[in-house]
Amino acid sequence: MTESALLHFTEHRLQEVALAFMAVVYILRLRWMFSFKFGKERQAFTGKGSTDNRRRAIAYSMFNAAMPWAMESTRRNVFFWVQFVIFHMGVALAITLSFIIPYTPKLLGPTWVVRVFQVVIGAACLVGLARIVRRIARPYVRAISTPDDIFSLALLTVWFFFGTLAAPNAPEVARWPLLAFFILTAFFLVYVPFSKISHYLYYPFGRYFLGRTMGHRGVFPLERGSNATPAVNR
Repeated sequence: MTESALLHFTEHRLQEVALAFMAVVYILRLRWMFSFKFGKERQAFTGKGSTDNRRRAIAYSMFNAAMPWAMESTRRNVFFWVQFVIFHMGVALAITLSFIIPYTPKLLGPTWVVRVFQVVIGAACLVGLARIVRRIARPYVRAISTPDDIFSLALLTVWFFFGTLAAPNAPEVARWPLLAFFILTAFFLVYVPFSKISHYLYYPFGRYFLGRTMGHRGVFPLERGSNATPAVNR
């Protein structure tokens, strides 16, 4: 197989097979998750009594990650939240890049588009490096880190690195960044459903039920200011 044929295989057939595998695993996991009967709320409704209380609570829970003021950890350390945003924007753009290059490469024609991908994914790579150092250097973080935590983070960081190099989509100049990027992408598609990275699959379901429960109990959305009173006193 020539280098050009290998690149075409990794960009197309390999990705398609890996995507199909991930889809099958996720369908089976969701089927397993919904096979359990969800428990009923046993506590009396302690919300404000408005008909949309739960809907607002669910929306609040869903978008909690976009509100750094909603959690003490991000409220007291906004820079950590900024790192979180950059890292996940890098993930989103790297995934997008893995579809643009093989199927709609013309979108990468303008130089500024390529630069946007490189800057964001490159910044996510730097955040990944900082997080690796943090996990290793801080005793408490190191103590609660599993091998999968470190491996997943390191692999994502390497993936960002090759994604930054692959963004120009210039096989005539160098094929190896593209080969490395798509081989890693295929590996992720197979590995992610069995790793901690699969948390994004459960995020919408977990946040939905948390918001629904906390809305029922009159906790979400959080109230701030002198007028805020505990739900049990209403």
